[in-house]
Amino acid sequence: MAETQRLDKWLWFARVVKTRTRASELVASGHVRLNARRIDAPAKAVAPGDVLTIALEREVRVLRVLDPGTRRGAYREARLLFEDLSGDAASGTERG
Repeated sequence: MAETQRLDKWLWFARVVKTRTRASELVASGHVRLNARRIDAPAKAVAPGDVLTIALEREVRVLRVLDPGTRRGAYREARLLFEDLSGDAASGTERG
């Protein structure tokens, strides 16, 4: 398994957004920070331990990458890709 993943694919795999296109748009528009640095390149690699701050329409999510993932699976599988540091760990997914 790869140790890194493209940021846009990871956001899609982790079910943060509904489509990979939306994930790319979110990153390109500057709404994602990787380890506190603003990122605008959807192809930026993420790895376990990285912290993402994602400004969605109605909330800001802070996620620690636990696994780069290999595919977009069910919610149970997607939930294993990250640790939610947002304070509201019960928040849903696929907002964008």
